[in-house]
Amino acid sequence: MGDIIAGHGVQYHQYADDTQLHLAMCADNTAAGLSVLAACTSDVRLWYMHNGLQLNPDKSESLIVGTSPQLKQAIPVVPSVTVAGVNLQVAEQIKVLGVVLDQRLTFEKHATAVAKSCNYHAQAIRHIRHLLTLDLAQTLACSLILSRIDYCNALLHGAPAATIHKLQ
Repeated sequence: MGDIIAGHGVQYHQYADDTQLHLAMCADNTAAGLSVLAACTSDVRLWYMHNGLQLNPDKSESLIVGTSPQLKQAIPVVPSVTVAGVNLQVAEQIKVLGVVLDQRLTFEKHATAVAKSCNYHAQAIRHIRHLLTLDLAQTLACSLILSRIDYCNALLHGAPAATIHKLQ
């Protein structure tokens, strides 16, 4: 399958049963890139069928990433993306391996989701704190809270200070 995708000039990542396709295109000429993507996903779907597998395009998501001016130019022109014969609406954000990616890669929504999850677990620990030893409370805090803050934090390098502040 990788050879089929690469044959279309599309970049890809695969893990477990998930395949991500990445295609760079100019904001002022998206039609050519979208036709390449449609052809690529149709060929992938055929490969799946020939190998006794099923591609479920309804579970697929699409995201256009760019600068604010690029997005203003591209989004009105590209309201949907065709994947294996199914039109998918372009999302404002998607979640990939627990990381929320937005259209401008600001990671603001990711930081908000991480902070919300950490606050939830901190409150849960607070409710049972009187039943725990100090060592056990610290272990729970490290495993439930710090692990979430540390997960994929390298992606936040260069993020705006306001985004980082949410995690402080």
